[in-house]
Amino acid sequence: MGTDWFVFCESIVSRFVRHRPLPMLLHQFSHFRNPIPVSTRPYNQKMPFSVVRKVADADFPTRWGQFRILGFEGVIDNPLPCNDNLPALATRIESAVALVMGDIHAAPPIVRIHSQCLTGDVFHSLRCDCRQQLELAMAAITDAGTGILLYEQQEGRGIGLMAKLRAYELQDQGMDTIEANLELGYKADCREFELPAEILKHLGLKAVRLITNNPQKVEALELAGVKVVERISAEVPSEPTNERYLQTKREKMGHLVS
Repeated sequence: MGTDWFVFCESIVSRFVRHRPLPMLLHQFSHFRNPIPVSTRPYNQKMPFSVVRKVADADFPTRWGQFRILGFEGVIDNPLPCNDNLPALATRIESAVALVMGDIHAAPPIVRIHSQCLTGDVFHSLRCDCRQQLELAMAAITDAGTGILLYEQQEGRGIGLMAKLRAYELQDQGMDTIEANLELGYKADCREFELPAEILKHLGLKAVRLITNNPQKVEALELAGVKVVERISAEVPSEPTNERYLQTKREKMGHLVS
């Protein structure tokens, strides 16, 4: 048991300690439940983008209220692959939109970083909780009268729509979401959340109230220089069809869900 304990401690130190402030370490250790490493490099060790630019800014009326919709692109030269079996790209462009409501500079605004989920957001899939989290965030921003929804083009935790559907097939055969991604040759999670951090800085924000269950998002913003003054839970009621999905998030990815 003694040897196992030292091996466990060594793995924890190598996974979490380097490049992480003490408050973040204590937060992550307190919720440690056998996580699978999502990334092998520290967030924002160096901004990967050669350029981040705003490409559009327009009025955007919705059933939730009046927003501005801003389009952003980040250009990455020689990007690290998420799947070593696929051809390497010389350049990759990441895209995201920001829905902005009200005065976001009077106080740290509510912010939600939401990854694109066609199956959930559009088709109301009950395999995941994405649509419910999106609606929770929109309602919270509307109730506050101010806030930002950052919507990243990162379908299937960054693997893309077709690969996500192939992962669905593997899940139907008994794998969980992490196992399916790995079986297809992808990382457990291909997202780094660095573009949202750069967008927030572009908008002149130094502090936010973040709606999330994912400590990785808090870490990405903090290490990019955007302080998370409050984490607002994004937990929504579960469905029988997504209970294992949520269990995997909790036990293998360290998400703060019950």
